[in-house]
Amino acid sequence: MTANGENVKKKQVPFAIKDCALAAIAVGHRAQNLRELRDHLIRVHSSCIYYHFWGGLLRPGFDDPEYNNDFASWAYHGLHDTRLAEQLGVIDPTEFNDLEALRQELVDVVEERLDESEMVPWARADQQFHFIRSNIVVFDTHNRIETPPELTAAVRDMSVGSIFYHFIDARRRTKDSVDDFEAWLTGFGNEYEKLADRIANIDPYFITLAELRQQLVTLLRHYFDSKAKGAKK
Repeated sequence: MTANGENVKKKQVPFAIKDCALAAIAVGHRAQNLRELRDHLIRVHSSCIYYHFWGGLLRPGFDDPEYNNDFASWAYHGLHDTRLAEQLGVIDPTEFNDLEALRQELVDVVEERLDESEMVPWARADQQFHFIRSNIVVFDTHNRIETPPELTAAVRDMSVGSIFYHFIDARRRTKDSVDDFEAWLTGFGNEYEKLADRIANIDPYFITLAELRQQLVTLLRHYFDSKAKGAKK
């Protein structure tokens, strides 16, 4: 508020577009059977859990249309346990508050399968599960967005690495576990509250990054087109 009592809207900081890559780091833990997998799951670094759920989105050549995480894929291809693969495959990491809660869900599912199995499922020697942790490498594209209407074109031109960084990885970086788009829009007050809510409701896990980008573009285009039509009336 100014000295004469007029309200002044605070200028929002520009949205800085970043890009990223996930660096895979072997941690030396391998599982030959389901019990070993359980034991390692209990104590591996949480970034291993993160990598084996989300890393496939950025990993060149990853193509397993049936299963979205490495644990489910190994249960199917390595242990030939279709039931366990399906149980692990339906776990949606976005439904958990943090990686420790996700880890516990994994352990619970594996332990339940161990309890009901007469024999511990084993994989062949050349099909061990290798635990890998991730380290995210971030790049500044030096592109900036000044106003929300610019988001449509900006998101359309973003690399899948940028989509991953701003929509997925942001949820473990930001204070309220939200994506960067929602966090930025919130800075404009209530003006873009509905848009922020719609973006937050997108579940990114069971789609590719390219599909996620298209969903965001479609949502943004529809919102701002409707907003523009409403302003003309």
